[in-house]
Amino acid sequence: MDAVQAANSGHPGAPMGLADLGEVLWREVLRHDPSAPQWPDRDRFVLSNGHASMLLYSVLHLSGYPVSIDDLRAFRQLHAITAGHPEVHECPGVETTTGPLGQGFANAVGMALAEERLARAFNRPGHEIVNHRTWVIAGDGCLMEGISHEAASLAGTLGLGKLVCLYDANGISIDGHVEPWFSEDVAARFEAYGWRVFRDVDGHDAAALAAVLADVVSRDDRPTLVVVRTVIGFGSPGKAGTHDVHGAPLGADEIAATRAALGWQHPPFEIPADIYRDWDGRPRGAALRAAWESAFAAYRADHPDLAAEFERRLRGELLPDWDRPIRALAADAQRSLQPLDTRRSSQHCIAAIAAGLPELFGGSADLTGSNYTRWTGAPDEAYLSFGVREFGMTAITNGMVLHGGFRTFAGTFLVFMDYARNAVRLAALMGIPNIFVYTHDSVAVGEDGPTHQPVEQLTSLRTTPGLRTWRPCDTVESAVAWEQAVRAPGPTALVFTRQKTAAQARDPVALSEIARGAYVLVREESPLRAIIIATGSEVELAVQAAAALGAEGAGVRVVSMPCAEAFLAEDAAYREAVLPAAVRARVAVEAGHTAYWYRFVGLDGAVVGIDRFGLSAPGPVAMRELGMTVENVIGAVREVLARD
Repeated sequence: MDAVQAANSGHPGAPMGLADLGEVLWREVLRHDPSAPQWPDRDRFVLSNGHASMLLYSVLHLSGYPVSIDDLRAFRQLHAITAGHPEVHECPGVETTTGPLGQGFANAVGMALAEERLARAFNRPGHEIVNHRTWVIAGDGCLMEGISHEAASLAGTLGLGKLVCLYDANGISIDGHVEPWFSEDVAARFEAYGWRVFRDVDGHDAAALAAVLADVVSRDDRPTLVVVRTVIGFGSPGKAGTHDVHGAPLGADEIAATRAALGWQHPPFEIPADIYRDWDGRPRGAALRAAWESAFAAYRADHPDLAAEFERRLRGELLPDWDRPIRALAADAQRSLQPLDTRRSSQHCIAAIAAGLPELFGGSADLTGSNYTRWTGAPDEAYLSFGVREFGMTAITNGMVLHGGFRTFAGTFLVFMDYARNAVRLAALMGIPNIFVYTHDSVAVGEDGPTHQPVEQLTSLRTTPGLRTWRPCDTVESAVAWEQAVRAPGPTALVFTRQKTAAQARDPVALSEIARGAYVLVREESPLRAIIIATGSEVELAVQAAAALGAEGAGVRVVSMPCAEAFLAEDAAYREAVLPAAVRARVAVEAGHTAYWYRFVGLDGAVVGIDRFGLSAPGPVAMRELGMTVENVIGAVREVLARD
């Protein structure tokens, strides 16, 4: 109450309603060590209804994490670690960024999946070094969101027995009592998914909560839902049980009345020493961690190679020479110059990456045979068919990355990226190295028509802060893109074609510069007058247009720009060498929305692209009908030269 009041902003109701559950979970059940927030075998805790952040900050503070009383006073203030919604990497003890409802739940499914796959890979008879639970608190809003259906269904199918969802069933959302718009039997729904369900547990009866949670941790054959009945704003005489306490401070008078009703006599942010002593989780946590470290030492003695590999993967370090297979693939492709659809190029790249990266884990949203995301020899433990669950898949793999131990990728059609859009955004916001594989990247998809033909999606990806988007033109660029995605500290979108693309010849300098995001693919044979910038399948249009113009004596350069963000991060001298500022006659070519490209061609330049939805026709016909032709590129270059 006090932190929200001090900030004059926030959500006091859910933290007040969940306080009894928080006490039982954090003091008696959760396996964690406040002195070592990153202890590998700790239980993971996710607050999916992130607006209840003051609950999490409060229990972190009381348990002994480095979250001070001053941090609580600074709730929602500039540069405070106690942000309005929990942010991973900012506040110790926060495992993921939550706020958009339902995604924390899906992240928790990913964490439980990571625990299960790591246990399968590393545990040995007599040595259970991976044996922890993932706990998630979710509210009514989380379970209304469609992503919760996607993730819960998959968790039940996979039998993720170390996953526990504590459902804060307070029946209130911003608009009021939820019955008029959320009347389903949630418990029955989860039972249908294959979860074990505990119904109607009194969220304000500590003994009942403790008994249920003790039962929960005694079994792990399937995921568990505990329906916890709470009163939002518990303790507030005038606002408890109403939406008035959901998303606004209680006000000084109601806080005073609540203090009196709860018998709490202490002023704001003053906590008695005996309460701190009783809450301190460090002694218990240190004992739990010491026991695990002793068990791990025994494991190391019996399985030294596995122990070293486990530690490497948890540190996120790459194996020495992991990139040798992918670089060999690029070299072979540059020699053979074989035309190939870049989705198939990507499949070869994934196989090469997997050869040097045993922690690679990937999957596709029911499009494995179209995305070509499953590589030859992929073990079942390293690949998952996620079903038609683009949003859930993306948030689940985000959760796997956050858990640690895996390098993940998730595949679907580019046009269906929109289903997963907010999880892509959160990956970028968190700065986590998830890889998104998007195929069928343009109207060249063809007969499936405009519902399946992406137009605006590339611009959407490229304008996302912290995300790098690669659209390679052939196998060589695909290999470089995959290598850079694995190296990247943040997320990457890799965008591939359905149709075959021409393999491009390159000199050694150009080959070495692909990783810089843009490079001179075809150098002008006479004084430079115009530049054509292209990506993906349209690079071959640019090359053909430049050849035709060059035959007429025009000095035209072709710049392949597979990753604009990487190029923009280069130094000014390199950018100037590729795109000289003095050359204002510029044309960009891409089978997608044109707006993004004016940052490179300027108002004096032109963009050959598509600013409308597509149409149903064979791919080459659709491309030609929508203006993606060599003739149109030549015409655009002539037009900008005439203006120059």
